[in-house]
Order: sequence, then structure tokens, then C-alpha cells
Amino acid sequence: MAVIDATGRPPAQAGASPRPVRSRDPEDHAVPGGREEAWRFTPLRRLRGLLNGPPADSTIDVKVSAPEGVEIERLAPTDSRIGRVLTPADRPAAFAMARSDGGLSVTVPAEAALTEPVVIRLGGNGGVSYEHVLVELGPFATATVVLDHVGSATFAGNVEVYIGHGAALTFVTVQDWADDSVHLGAHAYSVGRDARLRSFTVTLGGDLVRLNPTVEYRGPGGDAELYGLFFTEAGQHQEHRLYVDHQARNCRSRVAYKGALQGDGAHAVWIGDVMIGADAVGTDTYELNRNLVLTDGARADSVPNLEILTGEVVGAGHASATGRFDDESLFYLMSRGIPADEARRLVVRGFFAEIVDRIDIPELRERIMARVEAELAAVGV
Repeated sequence: MAVIDATGRPPAQAGASPRPVRSRDPEDHAVPGGREEAWRFTPLRRLRGLLNGPPADSTIDVKVSAPEGVEIERLAPTDSRIGRVLTPADRPAAFAMARSDGGLSVTVPAEAALTEPVVIRLGGNGGVSYEHVLVELGPFATATVVLDHVGSATFAGNVEVYIGHGAALTFVTVQDWADDSVHLGAHAYSVGRDARLRSFTVTLGGDLVRLNPTVEYRGPGGDAELYGLFFTEAGQHQEHRLYVDHQARNCRSRVAYKGALQGDGAHAVWIGDVMIGADAVGTDTYELNRNLVLTDGARADSVPNLEILTGEVVGAGHASATGRFDDESLFYLMSRGIPADEARRLVVRGFFAEIVDRIDIPELRERIMARVEAELAAVGV
């Protein structure tokens, strides 16, 4: 954690991460070697060349289901809306912007109150592919958007979400890839004045998934809640790197990610960075990561970071923990006649319930828990 000194300047930090270069040109971003802070946990050899932006040799099937009144467009690469929220901070995001041939745009008009979710389904067909998705919520609108990734792909994709003043968006992204997939993604959220974002990131599949969600506030009163759930199996690498940038006054953020790991070589990485700028007085922020290790051979890395450049905050904190089953809970359940395997499943369900129960789509909740149950059954947990 960094705090301001008596002069009002942040102290020098020998170990602080340098701010990334932001550019749409892939060549402005250095090719990582694996020792950089942003890449030190990522197995670069498993990225299948996405760091160098190989040409697409496959396609992503895009299907959109939306209520009446929602505008769906395919934007040209030169459209000014592309890059409105997201300026790439690494080579894969820059290549995704350059090679996605424009972008899919979903616009919810001002003051609309959607009673059904917008569902965007991206289906991989094998091979290398790119996509760029833009979601805009007009002022004082209310909506739920689900972005669902399925199939097999070597995929780099960007997501830009622009939330109008006074609007409220629930945004759910599901990574339910086939076991051979690689997914590098940059998700950028821009929260308007007095607007609210509730984001859910659910990562269940893929050989390697690396997501970088970022949040910025365009005015006071913004509120962002970022929830995450991941289940990492043997040999899988799942990495979530969050950055919440508090520069506006009187804004709030909450981050809560929970993951379970099982099997030899299962590796989960969670990085939570929060910046509170010098003018961001009245900030209220807290981030949390919990990891449940179910078997030997699994590894979880969890690194919360908090940088504060003003002393006038409502609250700022973080917490991280990694451990095995709660022995007391298991003993309690087994002492009441519940078999050991079933008791373990109940503990895992309870562990994830805090996240899953917040999703207001019953079918999606059931699908997520069914996948978790299937993973547990595969190793007899």
C-alpha cells in the first residue's frame, strides 16, 4: 500500500509496478519475456503465438438475443466508438483491436428498463480468432447483459462497456470454453456519474484463460461491484487481473472473487489493483479474494494491491486467503450423518453461494452450479 507523505507526494516505491503503455499500435508494446510484473505468472509458451498477433484462420460465431428496442450493429474498423473506453495496455489487446475487423455494438437506449437480458454468445470453431464487443447503456437505463464464450478457440478479445449517467448495468461474462482453448481478454468498464455496475466473471473452462478487467469513473457517485468465480482443473491456468481506477470523487467499489482448484498443475492467479487518485476524496473501496484448494498439486497466487494518494477516504482495504476445506464445517455435517463426499460438496456449494446467488438469472445460476458439480464428481470430491 502506498500513502502520501507530508509534502503531498507519493513516496518512491522501488517495487511498484510501472504504469503500462497504452496504445492501439501493437508495436508500441514490448514483447514480454516472462519476468515482467504483468506477465510473471503467465506461461507464455502456452499462448500459441497470440503475443505476436497471428492472422485469424478461423471465425467466431456471434449470436445475439436482445429485447425489442436494443440496437445491434456491426461497426467498421474506423468507427470512432471503437476505443472509446479501452486503449490497449498489452500486445494481445492491441492485436485484438487491429484484427477483429471492427466490432459488435450493442446499445440500450436512454431510460430503457429491460426486463429480459441481452445475451451475446461467442462460439469458437477452432483455430485463431479475434473479436471486439462494445456495450453502451444510455443515461438512466437499466439492463442485464450476458457475454457467453463456448467452443474451441485460440482467441484474443476485447470488451468495452460504457455506462451512461444514472444508469444501472449487470454484466455477466462466462468463459465456458472447451478444454483445449486459449483466451486472452481485456474488459474495460466506464461508469458514469451516479451510475452502477455489477459485473460477474465466471471462468470454468479452457486450457489457459487470462482476463484483465478495468474500471474507471467519469463522475462522482459511481458504484462498481465486481464479482468473480473460477474453477481450475488439473493442468489449467486461469488468471484474473483487475484494475479499479478511482480518480473521481465519492465513488465506491467492491471486489469479491472466489475460486476452487483441484488436480495436479491447476494454477489460478488473481491480481487486484486499486488506485485512489489525489482528487478522489470520499472513495470507499474494498477487494477480497478467496481460494479453496481441493487436492494436492494445485497452486493459487493471490496479490491484492492498494495505492492511495489522498488521506480523505471513507474506507480502503483488501483481504486474501488460500486454504483447504473447513474441517469444522466438514465435521459438523458428518456428525449429522452426511457422508464425507456429500459433505465436501456442500462445503464447496456454500463457498460459491455468495457469488452465484447474486446472479439474477435462474437458468445461468443452475448452469454454473451444474458445471461445478460435474467438476467435483470427476475427482470424487
